[in-house]
Amino acid sequence: MKTKTLIVFLAIASLVLLAGCPPKGEQTGTTTSTAAGGGEILVGEYGSLTGPQATFGQSTHNGIMMAIDEVNAAGGVNGRKIKVLTEDDQSKQEEAANAVTKLISQQNVVAVLGEVASSASMAAGPICQTNKTPMITPSSTNEKVTKIGDYIFRMCFIDNYQGPVMANFALQDLGSKRGAILTDVKNDYSTGLTAVIEETYQKAGIPIVAKQSYSNGDSDFRAQLTSVKAASPDVIFIPGYYTDVGQIVSQARDLGISAPFVGGDGWESPKLLEIGGKALNGCFYANHYFYGDPAPNVREFVEKYKGRYGQTPDALAALGYDAAHVLADALKRAKSPKDGDLRDAIAATKELLGVTGKITLGPDRNPINKKIVIEEVKNGQLTLRKTIDPNAGAAGAPAATGTH
Repeated sequence: MKTKTLIVFLAIASLVLLAGCPPKGEQTGTTTSTAAGGGEILVGEYGSLTGPQATFGQSTHNGIMMAIDEVNAAGGVNGRKIKVLTEDDQSKQEEAANAVTKLISQQNVVAVLGEVASSASMAAGPICQTNKTPMITPSSTNEKVTKIGDYIFRMCFIDNYQGPVMANFALQDLGSKRGAILTDVKNDYSTGLTAVIEETYQKAGIPIVAKQSYSNGDSDFRAQLTSVKAASPDVIFIPGYYTDVGQIVSQARDLGISAPFVGGDGWESPKLLEIGGKALNGCFYANHYFYGDPAPNVREFVEKYKGRYGQTPDALAALGYDAAHVLADALKRAKSPKDGDLRDAIAATKELLGVTGKITLGPDRNPINKKIVIEEVKNGQLTLRKTIDPNAGAAGAPAATGTH
C-alpha cells in the first residue's frame, strides 16, 4: 500500500514539473543574460507559417528577419543583438495562444511580434496583456485587437477605416447602386469588415441587396453565389482571405456573374492570382503599400527583399519589416527591455519612417493617419488604382503605377 502511494505521489509530482512553466522574469538558461541586461535580447514571433493562411505568416516572418538582421548588422540595440524566437501557430487560434504562452513563460521573451489574422491576435493578445509583455501585430485590422489592453499595439490601419474606404470606392468610383456581401462568419476580420461596409452603404442610402455566408476552407460556393446572382448586385464584397476569394470569384464567373468583386487587405497574397487567375480581372482590394511606390525607402526595401528572397515583397512582408523596426527603435530608447519601460517606449513612437508610411502611434496604440492603397487586377497582374494618404491631404490619383 505504501509503495503504491509513493508511486502515485511521484507520478503526480512529475506531471506538475512537466506542466509547469517558469514565471515571466525567472532567470533560467540563456534568458538569464537577457533579463539581467547582457547578451542577446530575446524577441518572440508567432505566425501562420503553415496551414490555410501560410503565406501571411511566411511573408511576415521574412520581413521581420530582414529588419532584425539589418539592426544587428548596424550594432544591434546598444551593443546587444536581437534574437528572434519563432513559433508556428499553423493558422489556428488555439495554437496562437499556445505559441505565445510558450514564448513568454518558457522562453522569457521581452516582446512579441504577431499575428496577422485578427482572430489569432485576439486569442493570444490577452496572454501578452496579462503577462505585461508588449505585443505588436503587424497587420491585424480588427478594431478590437488593441482594445485588449495597453500592452497591445499594431502597425496597420483598422477595419473601421478600410471598410468605409472600400465601400465609398464602390459607391463613388464604381457607381454602385446595389451591393452584395459574402462573409466568412467564423472570421473576426470578415465579420468586422462586413459591419462597417453595410453601415457605409446604409448611410449613403444604397441597399445591400444580398448577404450570404461561408466558412474559411469551404470549397463550393455555388449555392451562395446563385442567390447573390438573383439579386442583381452591381458590386460584390468579399471581406475575407485570399484562400477563399480566388475560388469564390472563379465560381462566380462560371455562373455568369460579371459584377466586380471588392475586398480588403485579406486578399493580399502571392497565391491570390494563382488561385483566381483571369477571373479576378476587374476586381479591387485595399492594401497597405504598393511595391512600385517611387519613395526611396520603399525602392530600397523592395530591392533588398528581392535579393534576399527572390520575390517581390507583399504588404505582409512590409508590415512585418516595419513592426520589427518599430520594436528595435523602442528597445534603443527604453530605460530597460522590460515590461513597462519597453511598453512606454513603443507607445512613444513618433514619425518613424516605415515602408508602409510614417508611423506615429496614438493613445489607442493604433498608428495615426496610415495611408491606404487600392489595387486593381488587370490582365492577370496587380496595378495601383488609387492612393488615399491622410498625411498628403488627398484621396485622389495614384502616386505610382506598375504591375505586380
